[in-house]
Amino acid sequence: MAIAVETLEKLQRKMTLSLPVNTIETEVNTRLKKLARTVKMDGFRPGKVPMSVVAQRYGYSVHYEVMNDKVGEAFFKAANEAQLRVAGQPKINEKEGAPEGELAFEAVFEVLPEVKIGDLTSAEIEKLNAQVTDDAIEKTIDILRKQRRTFAQRAQDAAAQDGDRLTVDFEGKLDGEAFQGGKADDFQFILGDGQMLKEFEEAARGMKSGESKTFPLAFPEDYQGKDVAGKTADFMITVKKIEAAHLPEVNGALAKALGIADATVEGLREDIRKNLQREVKTRLQARNKTAVMDALVAKAELDLPNASVEAEMQRLLQGARSDLKQRGIKDADKVEIPGDVFRPQAERRVRLGLVVAELVKTNKLQATMDQIKAHVDELAASYEKPAEVSRWYFSDQNRLAEVEAIVLENNVTEFVLSQAKVVDKTIAFDELMAQN
Repeated sequence: MAIAVETLEKLQRKMTLSLPVNTIETEVNTRLKKLARTVKMDGFRPGKVPMSVVAQRYGYSVHYEVMNDKVGEAFFKAANEAQLRVAGQPKINEKEGAPEGELAFEAVFEVLPEVKIGDLTSAEIEKLNAQVTDDAIEKTIDILRKQRRTFAQRAQDAAAQDGDRLTVDFEGKLDGEAFQGGKADDFQFILGDGQMLKEFEEAARGMKSGESKTFPLAFPEDYQGKDVAGKTADFMITVKKIEAAHLPEVNGALAKALGIADATVEGLREDIRKNLQREVKTRLQARNKTAVMDALVAKAELDLPNASVEAEMQRLLQGARSDLKQRGIKDADKVEIPGDVFRPQAERRVRLGLVVAELVKTNKLQATMDQIKAHVDELAASYEKPAEVSRWYFSDQNRLAEVEAIVLENNVTEFVLSQAKVVDKTIAFDELMAQN
């Protein structure tokens, strides 16, 4: 097999391949004979179909398969011999003018780029820190209490206040006309919890059972209901029932109800502290990892293989369609989504993947089995039966590969932070938890 490689531009290459015709013919005959032993056709017993009939029926498709297989094998063998790191799939077409007894092909493809990472010691990275405060623990306890609150009906003349559960009828109209979603009977909501628009809650606050009120409500410009977004409707609300909330006491009974092993107030607070510390650690790692990756990409020079970017765009597009399907969007597979919407994200992912791979290879930052096990143990620690969770991870190579990828990213993060100029910044617990 003769091989010639030509540089077209930057990462694009062209390779010329030639294969003996008899190599193709021999493989086609071998596959047809194998097929003849099992193929079923009317008028013939299994295994007794004449080769001429098998060739007539299946010859074209078998020849097509063999051509694809043999040319593909030849391409990747030639690429390995030439020490080319191929990015994506090649585009292969038959070439005219081959010598007698041979078939010639041209393969156009891209190679992975050379990645140059600059001096990381000159990079400045802001590293965030945060602490779990007593106030954060108390707020979490309040949330847990609200999740377990009970309600009792208030007196007929009691005015609605924040924390009460209201049962109401309401109807909204635009220019005197009812609109979809603007009417409900026996609708319940917690006043002050932000379930309803601010103007709706303000109107209901202070009302008594049996009272009705009409008020204007301006829908925000970005309201999910497109027909009413940015418009002002007239609403009438009737309060049918007001129920006062009762929150459980903070005591051993609450701790026990929450499944705390040490069913005491101290045990409850300590359990919450540990869970919040895990959450804080996870969020800090994510934020700091993003800062590190941004700095790493800024210090790298490389050309992006378009084949890799296009493949990543397709993965993002399929992910978007799957998300739409899970949310119940009809004909999600047919929704028009411009591919270029994902180009910036795809380019960043490809760039980051190539840079990280180079850094890992150069500095031997691969995840070790001890690191993987330690990370799995940390993930399992927040569950009731950690040993079962650990077995669940180690029983599936795909799940374990996901953990390995996280550990590898953590290794890269720690390495870059050890090289760069780190500026420590402490942020409030609430600020950290408020950000997605």
